[in-house]
Amino acid sequence: MKKNIFLFLLLIVTAINTNAQNGPEGILFASSQDANRLTKAYMNPAMKGLIYGMNNGWYHTAKVHKKFGFDISINLNGSFIPSKDEMFSLSNLTSVNQLNGGNITSATVAGSENDGVLATVEFQENGITYQGTFDMPGGIKEDLPLNAVPTPAIQASLGLPFKSDIILRFVPKSGSDDVKGSLFGVGFKKEITDWFGPLDKTPLHVSLLATYTTMGIDYNIVDDNPGDNIDIQNGKVDFNLNAYTVQAIASLNFPIINVYGGVGYTGGTSSLDMLGTYTIDYNLSPTPRQLIDPLNLDFDASGFRTTLGARLSLGFFKIFADYTLQEYNAVNAGIAFSFR
Repeated sequence: MKKNIFLFLLLIVTAINTNAQNGPEGILFASSQDANRLTKAYMNPAMKGLIYGMNNGWYHTAKVHKKFGFDISINLNGSFIPSKDEMFSLSNLTSVNQLNGGNITSATVAGSENDGVLATVEFQENGITYQGTFDMPGGIKEDLPLNAVPTPAIQASLGLPFKSDIILRFVPKSGSDDVKGSLFGVGFKKEITDWFGPLDKTPLHVSLLATYTTMGIDYNIVDDNPGDNIDIQNGKVDFNLNAYTVQAIASLNFPIINVYGGVGYTGGTSSLDMLGTYTIDYNLSPTPRQLIDPLNLDFDASGFRTTLGARLSLGFFKIFADYTLQEYNAVNAGIAFSFR
């Protein structure tokens, strides 16, 4: 499950590697400004999906544990990428496809693997004219279940005094020699049912929830084609994500069936840095071009959210599922072992 936590992000990071010329560095054939713009447009749906996904699945009831009660839950979240975000179009590029006015339309990471395009490039830098072609990568739509960004999670909740829970998600730094990642998430749930007088005598429970998640991935770029158009030294991609949500949640807790939901705000930021030294040979230019730490990209997503779900309670064993309406709608399903 530790590896599954990072499954989707690793799929994205390697997607360009399998679909683009010479890997993720293929876009570096464009000018520095255009390479950043193209990469950001290509990756944006994935970054949004991860932010929305990491903010999902933090609760399956508004009722808190008794003091030192606890539960452990395993859930799978999926943020659906809208079809409009499967392709992107950028205009006013300075180096790419100037013969057709600088416009380029190609697949984002959420598009089809066959929708990448061959782009022509021509620009001047430091008095040198660079000319050539490169392949925009196709997407990984065919590898995504229901075209959704999956974000599995294991979390534990512990009951605290004053009708509150603390919720933790944690994965220590793990992975292989080429890919390592870590994750930490913390949430706090405070039940406020007794603020509403006689409501605390009914099956209805009301709580406030706030969560924060941070995740980091380091991916070493392996030069599978040494001596090809790009020479890579110390190639690396660093990814960092910070996500948060604040919600008011409620649940109707009956002996077997519980219904729960919430409204609130969700958001976050992420960054992607490509580090290392890249020496690029252009097929129509005799002089190679060298780039150091070529990409530094920031992404963000935010908006209001509404969730509705249900839970089946079989003693300490729970099964739950819910659906969230937001910019990238999301589904969540899982199991929990709860001891109050």
